[in-house]
Formats: sequence, structure tokens, C-alpha cells
Amino acid sequence: MHWLSVALGGAIGAVCRYWVSVSLFPVTQYRFPLAMLSVNVLGSLAMGILYVVIVERGGLPDQARNLLMVGFLGAFTTFSTFSLDALSLWQNGDQLMALIYVVSTVALCLLAIICAVWLTRLL
Repeated sequence: MHWLSVALGGAIGAVCRYWVSVSLFPVTQYRFPLAMLSVNVLGSLAMGILYVVIVERGGLPDQARNLLMVGFLGAFTTFSTFSLDALSLWQNGDQLMALIYVVSTVALCLLAIICAVWLTRLL
């Protein structure tokens, strides 16, 4: 049953990531990987909230951890795609944009998960 939860969550997460990419393409048109930055920040925010609710508080069953944290967020966030986007920017001669992308992704994702954990603990 755990495998099924991970698989279902992963399928939904992958579809949601694709939807964000398609929705943001008209805005960025590959000039900056805003879609991947967005899903990684949103995923970090959601991971912080779910960590407190599921792991620390036990507010949801363990099955929810497999479905949401492992499956959905595992497929929704895309660190491998992040790495490829950064490399592509670098290899295409836009080193400054690659650096901005790497630093902003890491900093914003850390900030998102810190804020999510802090805020969720307050509730």
C-alpha cells in the first residue's frame, strides 16, 4: 500500500509540475527557469508545513507522509531539473543568470522551509 501511495502522489506531483511549467512558459519563454524556481520554493514551503503536521505533530497518518512528502513533493520539486537549467544557462554563456538562479533557488527554498516550519509550529 505504501508503494501505491508514493506512486499516486508522484503522478499527481509530476502533473502539477508540468502544469506550472506550461502556465509560466508565456512569461519566461526559457529566458529564466521561473517554473522550476517556483516549484522548488513552493515545494520547500509545503515540505516544511507537512513536516510539522505529519512528523512532529502526528496530525496525519503515516500514509499521508508517503503520498504527500515522498510521492507528491518528490515529483513536484525538481532539483535535477534545477541542476540542468543552471548548467544550460552557464553553457549558453549566461554565467551571471546561472549564478543568480542557483543562489536564489537555494536561498529561497531554505527560507521557505524555515518560514513554513516556524509558522506551522505557531498554529
